[in-house]
Amino acid sequence: QVQLVESGGGLVRAGGSLRLSCAASGRTFDTYAMGWFRQAPGKERDLVAAVNRGGDNTYYTDSVKGRFTISRDNVKNMVYLQMNDLKPEDTAVYYCAGLFSRRWWYRLDGKYDYWGQGTQVTVSS
Repeated sequence: QVQLVESGGGLVRAGGSLRLSCAASGRTFDTYAMGWFRQAPGKERDLVAAVNRGGDNTYYTDSVKGRFTISRDNVKNMVYLQMNDLKPEDTAVYYCAGLFSRRWWYRLDGKYDYWGQGTQVTVSS
């Protein structure tokens, strides 16, 4: 079993930055890919960014390309989401998730194996 705990959310003005962190425990960290999802009120939970097991491949949804950066540290068992130039539409609960698969390193359908509890990000205009 894997436990994921997010931190780093908060309130920030438009144009500002936040860095989300996700601490993993319970299973060898580099055996599963990681992703960050977000869910705004009344909307579905969508994949924002993903990183493969080794950390050398990344995926970003179009709306965050050039502004967000996902990274992982397989020694510290951490995954990060650096968010720059934040916009009000980035307001959501952000979740980190783990995918244990030999076939996929990210999934747009949200079928991940492990989830954190979420952290709120609010961007004011």
